[in-house]
Amino acid sequence: MKLDILVLAAHPDDGELACSGTILSHVAKGYKVGIIDFTQGELGTRGSAELRLQEAEESAKILGLSVRKNISLRDGFFQNEEKDLLEIIKQIREYQPTIVLANAVEDRHPDHGRASELSERACFLSGLIKVETKLNGRPQAAWRPSFIYHYIQDRYIKPDFVTDITPYFEKKIEAIKAFKSQFYDPSSASPDTYISSPEFLEFIRARAEEYGHSIGVKYGEGFTTFRKVGVNDLFDLR
Repeated sequence: MKLDILVLAAHPDDGELACSGTILSHVAKGYKVGIIDFTQGELGTRGSAELRLQEAEESAKILGLSVRKNISLRDGFFQNEEKDLLEIIKQIREYQPTIVLANAVEDRHPDHGRASELSERACFLSGLIKVETKLNGRPQAAWRPSFIYHYIQDRYIKPDFVTDITPYFEKKIEAIKAFKSQFYDPSSASPDTYISSPEFLEFIRARAEEYGHSIGVKYGEGFTTFRKVGVNDLFDLR
């Protein structure tokens, strides 16, 4: 299956927290979108790897994803090296996305910045015909996405562009809450964490309001890019 947009995420719920409004808006327009989660989030304080996989599937239904896959790299320990790069390259070549959305270039969680670097490198190497890969015993053709954009996560980063997610914000929250073991639940006996406080989801709303305000809408999501963004029509700009 060829995808229009492939989201690469260090952990299940990274895509939901940072760019699920953008995912929803593009699915609504008929684009095929998928998520590749690098790890099972097995080092997370709350819940378990098995539960995170179940929650990811529930969120995938809410988002209307065409594909969701977990490639089971080691949470906290995946590296920008050949073995892990090849696993990501296989997914890029399998789904041949035009656009890749990847983790924040730097963030509170060190896996995020490392996943960002890994994604950039994998997208480039995926286009080299002398990098040979097989998936399910089948040789794969080289493929390089046309664009890679980085979503913004916990730490504030000034975006290079902002998408309007106003009609989809409440559904974004629904997708986030599919990861119910991770977020605020007053009945939970699990240890409190940075993201399990009631204030954390308030922060998600405030961040979306801040980015939305910057382009004159209610809610937005910000992205950065290492290349300049071009336009064909000035009337496409907000």
